[in-house]
This record gives sequence, C-alpha cells and structure tokens, in this order.
Amino acid sequence: MRTAAHSPTPDATPTTTPTPTTTPAPAPAPAPATTPGGGPTLAVTALATTVALMNYTAPMATLPETAEAFGTPASAQAWLLNGTPLGLAALLLVAGALADAHGRRRVFLLGTLALGVTTALGAFAGSTALFTAARIAQGAASAAILAGSLGLLADAYPSGRDRIRATGVWGAAVSGGIALGPLLAGALALVEWRSAYAALGAVALATAALGARALAKPPAVRPPAVRPPGGGRRPDLTGATTLALALGALLTALTLGRDGWLRPAPALLLLASVALTALFLLVERRVADPMVDPGLLRQPAFRASTVGALFTGLAVIGLFSVLPALLQHGAGLSALAAAGLFVLWSGTAFAVALQARRLAGRLSAPYQLALGFVLSAAGVLVLLGTADSPALPWPRLVAGLVVAGAGSGLLNAALPRLAVDSVPPERAAMGSGANNTARYIGSAAGVSLMLALSAASPDTALAASAALALAGAALTVAGSPRR
Repeated sequence: MRTAAHSPTPDATPTTTPTPTTTPAPAPAPAPATTPGGGPTLAVTALATTVALMNYTAPMATLPETAEAFGTPASAQAWLLNGTPLGLAALLLVAGALADAHGRRRVFLLGTLALGVTTALGAFAGSTALFTAARIAQGAASAAILAGSLGLLADAYPSGRDRIRATGVWGAAVSGGIALGPLLAGALALVEWRSAYAALGAVALATAALGARALAKPPAVRPPAVRPPGGGRRPDLTGATTLALALGALLTALTLGRDGWLRPAPALLLLASVALTALFLLVERRVADPMVDPGLLRQPAFRASTVGALFTGLAVIGLFSVLPALLQHGAGLSALAAAGLFVLWSGTAFAVALQARRLAGRLSAPYQLALGFVLSAAGVLVLLGTADSPALPWPRLVAGLVVAGAGSGLLNAALPRLAVDSVPPERAAMGSGANNTARYIGSAAGVSLMLALSAASPDTALAASAALALAGAALTVAGSPRR
C-alpha cells in the first residue's frame, strides 16, 4: 500500500508536500591575481635574476685588468664583454620553449645550478679564448634563468595589479644586478679581479639550493585546460644553430671592424650574418615547433615588446656596458670609483623600476617604453664631454646618469610586463625568451658598436646611443597597439 508521502495526490498542497528548489549554479570565480606560492616564487626568481645580471655586468668594471691579465688586444676586448650576451641571445628562445614544454621550475633550477658552476670555472680561465668560452656558457645558463623566471611569475601571478607589481620587482632585480655587478667586481679587484667570479659562482649555487626548496613542485599531470598545445614540443635545434651562427658572424664582424671596415673579413661576415638570419626566418616558418610563432609577429603588442627590447640593448645596455671602462681611461678613475659612478645610473634604474607600477592604468607599456627611451637619450646627451675629461664636471655627470637611469628603470619595468602580456599564458616563457633574445642581441651588437665608436672619441658613442634611443622611442610608439 502506497503512502501519501511517497505518492502525493493531485490535490496535495505545497504546505504538506515541499517542492524541491533548484539552486542556481554559482558563477565561476574569477582567476586569482596570485597563487599561494607567489611570494616565495617572486623572491627566488628575483634573487636568481639579480645574480645573473651581476655576472653579466661584472666585467664592465674590470675590463682593463682582465685585458691586461690575458694580453687581450684592443680590437678583441669586445669579446671579454660579449661572451655572456652571445650565449643569452643564442639560447633564450630555446630555453623558453623548453620551459613551456617541460617545466619552468626545472629549467630555471638547472640554469641557476649551471650558472654557479660555469661562473666559478671562469675564475680559473687563463686566456681570452677560455674566458670568453666560460662567459658564453654563463650566458646559456642565464638564458634558462631569465626565461624560466618570467614563466614562473606568469604562473604565480596570472593577471591584475599583482602581476604588474611582480614584473616590476623582476625588472628592479635586473637593474639591481646591473648595479651590484660592477660594484662587487670593482671592490674585489682591489685584491684580485678573479675573486668576483668565485663569489658569484658560490651565490648562484646557494640560490639553486634555495630554489629547490622554496619553489613548489608542479603537479605530476597538469589539467588539459592548462597543458600547453603540443606538450611534446621539441627544441628547435636547427633554428637555434642558425641563430647562434648569425649572431657569431655579426659580433665577429663588428669586432674586426674596429681595425678597418673596408677589409674583406668584416664585409664577408656581415653578409654571412644576413644570409644566416634569412635562413633562420625560413626555418622558423617551416619547422613544426618554431622557437617563435611567426603569427605573433602580426600582433602589435608583441612587435612593440620585441622592438623595445632590441633598442634597449643597442642604445642603453650597449653604451653603459662600456661606460665604466671609458671613465677609467678618459678620467683616470679606478675600477671601484668608476663602478661607484655607475651605481648612480643603475641604482636610479632600480628605484624607478620598483615604483613604475604606479604608472599602470595611466600609461600603457609601449608608451612607458617610449618615455624610458626619451629620458635615456636626454641623460646621455647631458653626458657629452664628460667621459674623457680629467677634471670631471660633477654636476653634469651626476645629472646625466640619474636622468638616464630613470629612463632605464622605466624600460626594465615595462619590458617584462609586455613580454608576458603579449603572448598566450601557456607560452609565457617563450614570450620572455623572445623579449630577452632581442634585448641581448641588441646589447651584444651595441657593445661592439660602442667600443668601435669610442675609439674615435667617447662623445661619438654617446651621440650614437642617444640617436638609437630616440629611434627606439619612435618605432615602439609606431608599432604599438592602437587604443
């Protein structure tokens, strides 16, 4: 016999038979601005980035001592500075692709470990060739750090103001490393110039150990929604090889050009560089898993990011990589005194990069890049006539370095933000790799160019840097997304 509780009659009232209610499905929660591991991730990646940039800039303060120890002729001294940017430029795109496909944490930690080992080995180099080879290896390790670190930050800070703050801190770490590298090297050069590399190697190894403990391990299997397309992506070794050869030919041509640009060797190497670059672009169009998706080049934000990074290297890093040596030669400063002056530029860049997040919402990243270029050019123009003056005009020197440093800080804060925002989230490490590749291609060429121009006079190099910075501002704005 059925009961009313189980089989209500047609005239049953709602008071005796409750009608089930349907609870609306909750609206999907917005993506968090940061993940629980964001703080440790930011701390470790910023520390490793600082160490990598300290290693990058350390030779700037000790170039005369290093060249004297190895008997390096003036025409070959660019290699003492260009080893690391060559390794960076050649392998950043590969490192970014590997990080996206096989784990950003893994690539980042391997890079930090390798930087420690290769930097320590560089302290024992006995010739220009061995020191340059060690520097190239350090650049390759730094490529893994830079590509992996921004990819990790993109995971930890998916969007919003927290990401802007995190990329600003990362940009400040770049400026801080640039500032501290020459200062450490100049101070330790009072004892022995090699000791700076031993110290940096030890710090990098300690950072790798810290990162292994502090960085959260990713889940064994990532959800399909966040798995990168083509998760089995293979490194584009053909593209990496042709790019490395193109850069090597370009840098060698710029280095040999100091002894005469009309000789056959520089001209042939320049032609080879152009041909290899064309081959690289052809390979990228045909390979199954290119280092850079050619379709991204049609995106205005990605173009602005790449052009901005290239001219940052050419105009800013290229000049300030050789400025300490110019001050030592022209003004008779010691390595430590030149490094102290250098801190006026790089320390200002550090402070401005930390505060640049306040411009978010008021100034788009491409226009922030343009403003950075204009300030850098203005500061450099103020420096005209100071680098080769035995009686340094201190007010102009300080003003020029501070203004140029403010411009560099804006550049360092905007570039990482634009690098990860201009690509899909699953390709954040590739975006970082492409951006930093352009930056260090520019810096490697810029160092060679500035050394070649400074042989005529320091003011020639300063004027060229200002002109390139203004060109970078114009091109960045011209290629930026229309609002």
